[in-house]
Amino acid sequence: MEKELTFEMAMKRLEEIVNALENGTVSLDDSLKLFEEGIKLSKFCETELKNIEQKAAKILEDSQEKEFKE
Repeated sequence: MEKELTFEMAMKRLEEIVNALENGTVSLDDSLKLFEEGIKLSKFCETELKNIEQKAAKILEDSQEKEFKE
């Protein structure tokens, strides 16, 4: 059973991809595949960060509303 991808897992894999591409030891075809994987992981991370930002904003908003009512 495959684990669900987390932000931390995606960032680690992105780092691995960057290192492989910077080393220049992979073929052009493999470089393109790694690049494509990196783009997908980058979009995943961006979405995760946006979700966290929205949750944090909601928590702050709820906290301010609670303080105002008290």
